[in-house]
Amino acid sequence: MRNIVIVSFLALIFLLCSSNRLEYFRKPYKLRTVVIDAGHGGKDTGCNGKFSKEADVALKLALQVGELIEKNQPDVKVVYTRKDNTFVELIDRAGIANKHNADLFISIHLNSGPATAHGTETYTMGMQKAEGNLQVAKRENSVIFQEDNYKENYGGYNPNSPQSHILLALHQSAYIDNSLRFAQKVENEFKARVGRNSRGVKQDVFLVLWKSYMPSVLIEAGFLTNPAEEKFLNDKTGQSYMASGIYRAFKEYKQELEAMN
Repeated sequence: MRNIVIVSFLALIFLLCSSNRLEYFRKPYKLRTVVIDAGHGGKDTGCNGKFSKEADVALKLALQVGELIEKNQPDVKVVYTRKDNTFVELIDRAGIANKHNADLFISIHLNSGPATAHGTETYTMGMQKAEGNLQVAKRENSVIFQEDNYKENYGGYNPNSPQSHILLALHQSAYIDNSLRFAQKVENEFKARVGRNSRGVKQDVFLVLWKSYMPSVLIEAGFLTNPAEEKFLNDKTGQSYMASGIYRAFKEYKQELEAMN
């Protein structure tokens, strides 16, 4: 009996010491890499306003966001899916994020709709909640028809099939909490600090986010089909406000996650 007690006591001491060693060697979480994706590009212009194209405005915003992170967060590596007017297939954008083991993937886009439609939206992967969401996803995903071998690359995905959306929605489930966390911070910044009309955080299936293995969001920064918003989004001051809003959301998200460890 005495031997059993001694063995049990020694085993407990070993477990405690092992636990302490693990705590000692466990590295705190650091957000080290962010991938910034300017939507569309090259032969894919995206949606058009009266005098501007989505691909051009998205690129300007993406480069400004990246520049702010590089300047103010020197410990973070910023990777761009494109830095000029080139065409990058949707599946390759997620591939770039995966290749660099990114901690966050940010895809920046502009919206289209009736001339009266206005405001920002930030999406994560998930089941669509409204018909309007589905229409945005269909528009953003339709670029695959400009890609070679899109049926093979996207597993036979059909942008017009609700069944395809349901199957693909499951892919980002492991990262949904932090995707929603960042998305909400983006919309909060747009509304409270930039003074934009926020249409909220939404969910749907976006192929650009589909195979990204990290928290990922798609930001619709405004409607190029709304004359006032098109003017704002093409103005240098307006672009600076928008980029700063995304950067502040990133900074807060990074600080919050790192403080949890």
